Parts: sequence; structure tokens; C-alpha cells
Amino acid sequence: MDHKLTAKEYVFLSSMLFGMFFGAGNLIFPALMGQQAGAALWPAVIGFCLTGVGLPLLGVAAIGISRSEGLFEMGCRVGRPYSYFFTCLLYLSIGPLFAIPRTATVSFSVGILPLIPAERSKLVLCLFSALFFAAVLFFSLRPSGIMTWVGKILNPLFLLFLGILTITALLRPMGAVSASEPVGPYASMSFFQGFLEGYNTLDALAALAFGIVLINAIRDLGVRSPGAIAAGTVKAGFFSTLLMAAIYCLLTVVGAQSRAVYGLCADGGEVLYRVGTHYFGAFGGVLLGITVTFACMKTAIGLITSCASTFVELFPRSMGYRAWAILFCLFSFGIANFGLSRIIELSLPVLMFLYPLTITLILLCLCGHWFGYDRRVFIAVIVPTALAAILDFVKALPTGARDVLHAELLLAPAEKFLPFFPIGMGWVLPACAGLAVGLLLHTFGKKAA
Repeated sequence: MDHKLTAKEYVFLSSMLFGMFFGAGNLIFPALMGQQAGAALWPAVIGFCLTGVGLPLLGVAAIGISRSEGLFEMGCRVGRPYSYFFTCLLYLSIGPLFAIPRTATVSFSVGILPLIPAERSKLVLCLFSALFFAAVLFFSLRPSGIMTWVGKILNPLFLLFLGILTITALLRPMGAVSASEPVGPYASMSFFQGFLEGYNTLDALAALAFGIVLINAIRDLGVRSPGAIAAGTVKAGFFSTLLMAAIYCLLTVVGAQSRAVYGLCADGGEVLYRVGTHYFGAFGGVLLGITVTFACMKTAIGLITSCASTFVELFPRSMGYRAWAILFCLFSFGIANFGLSRIIELSLPVLMFLYPLTITLILLCLCGHWFGYDRRVFIAVIVPTALAAILDFVKALPTGARDVLHAELLLAPAEKFLPFFPIGMGWVLPACAGLAVGLLLHTFGKKAA
């Protein structure tokens, strides 16, 4: 008989999942989005929460409901070669390409950058990131109780400080949100821009990578039946993502208020520093910088450990764990020195390609029992989605890269004939068409059988 999870166990599971999800991007993007969205922040928040909160919850649920043993098994429902490609790209994105370098650059932007002259920022970033990743590598290769201490002490302290900061900002606002005009895409399509901005958290990708950790934790507590595991997964995921949604709302509002005093900042790290020093002076800025740095370091260690372990499993005849960990730290160090704004810019095309594949795989695994997880349905949906996502990838490239590729030859017809392409969601109609074809193939295949 299945063990029935207690309220205390749900708190444990929810806090564990929150700790896995909550990282650098969860802080900086809502704050900057608030500044840019201004008076149009609530549609932006709703869109942001759909991809930054709703999708991670669905991703965790999809692993439980489809009874998959992790991301690779989910991808294998399309095909084994596709699963290798998708798993590698996803782990590289939440690892050394974007998420791990971002942990160092967010720490630098919040704690160091505001204190040094602009002309020395590149040199200091190089030194800081070298020390940061040296510490990350040290703890990744030598498991130690200090990181447990960081997780149990510094992370709660950081959340407490963040709570005090945001509540203070709400009680003593810097300015009226309604007085700030939306800028850029937020002026005309606040909801859809917020939806796309949620991609930057990388949490939907992380849900597919780390959801199995939650499921194994539920099994360790004595839950055995697939239905009970799926129910426990959804409940624990709901409570953790509800907390994340509350933090996103608070940070977005505080960011919008800060614009009245500081104007538009370069990135979310600067927004957080400005808010911290505005209410608590230099001490507030220093304390925020220290706690963010330790929180980001813990995230980086977890990601290095997870990515290195995954690549050892995927390619057992290549390198060992130690070599992968060193390689990922060195690569992350190199990417980090591009700076936070540049990393975000470089990540956008990859995320515009990767997220449609992630969303469709999650939805197919959630609903797969209706069509018996027929591989033909998976292929019929994923192929047109991938082709359309390539167009979104090309559109998101920097202007110079698009010019070299003569991308307008592809983008002009897509802008004209592909619905939702101008707002970055050109994959939606091809995915729906592929689903219709796949269901027809499944239906006629059953009749023929």
C-alpha cells in the first residue's frame, strides 16, 4: 500500500524543487521586465508566469504521468538519435553555454560592477569569474558539507533579505507604476513579450532535466504506484512554483517602481543593486551581493555536477566525471567574460529554437495516454515544430549574423504567410497541423491493425 505524503513531506519536496529551480535568471529577468513593461506589467507578468512557472510545473508532471525515467527516455519517444541531440542541447543550455556562466555574471553585476570604474570592468570580471569557477570546480570535485551549509543557511537568508527588500519597496514605493510608459515590444504586445521573456529563466528546460530527482525523492518516501507518484509530483510542483510566481510578481512590481528614480538599467543585476542601495544604503548593496554570489555559486556547483554526470552516462566511453567537470568550468569561465548582457543576447536564438521543442514534448507526454504514446504522433508534431523553430532561431540572431546568412530570403515569406511568426511563435500552427496528421496516422493505423 502506498505511503500517503504528509504536509511536512510536501514542504520538504516543494523546498527541494524550489532550490533546484531558483537561480540567477529568476532574479534578474522579472526585475528588468518590470522596468521595461512599466504600466503594462500585469499582462507581461501573466505571460512570464506561463513559461516561467506553468511550463516547469507541466514538465515535472509530464515525467511522472508518462512514467519516464528522465529526459533521455522522454526524447526516445521521438527516436533515439533525436533524444541524444535534444538531451545534449538542453543540458548544454542549462549548463556551460548559458546558465552556468550567468551565475558568475549575475554575482558580478550585483556585487562588484557598481563599485568599480567602468574602464576596469572587463579585467575585474575576468579575475572574479576565474575565482568563482575555481571555487565551483573545487566543490564539484570534492563534495563537502560547506555547500549543504550554504543551501540551508545562506539561501534562506537571501530569501529573507529579498522578502524584506520587496516588502519595503511595496510599502515605500519609489514611484507609481502607472507613470512609466512601456518600452520596446512591451508597448504593443506586453503579454507575448512576457511569455517569451519567461524562456530566459530556463526553468522549463530544468524541469525536464531535474524532474526525475523529485520523482525519486517521492519514491524514497514510500510512494510506489504511478498514479500516486504523478499526484505527489503535481502537488509538490504546484506549491514550489506558486512561491516562484509570488516572487516574480513582487520583483516585477519593484522593478517597475525603480524606473521613476533610476530610469532604465542595463540589466536585472543593476536593477537589484539599485533597489538594495536605495532602501538600505551601501550595506544593503554589499549584503545583497554576498548572498547572491553564494546562492549563484551553489546553483553553479549543482549544474556542473548534473551536466558532468549526464554526459558520463550519455557517452560512457569518452571522458570521466572529473574531465567533464573541468571542461565545463573552463568553458563557462570563457563564456562568462562576454558579460551578462551579451550572454543573454547570445542565448536568445538557442532558446527560441529549444523552447518550442520542449513545450511540444511536454504536452505530448502529458496527453500521450490518449494515443498510446504512438511514436508516429510524436514525430508528426516534432518535425514541423523543429522546422518552424529554425526560422525563429534565425530571426533571433544578431543583425550581422542575419545579414551574412541572407536570412531575409527565409524570414520575409515567413513574416507574410506563417501565423504568429512576427511575435516569435511561428511554431504553433505547424505543431497543431502535425498533431492532426499524427492523430490521423494513429487512428488509421489502429483500424488497419
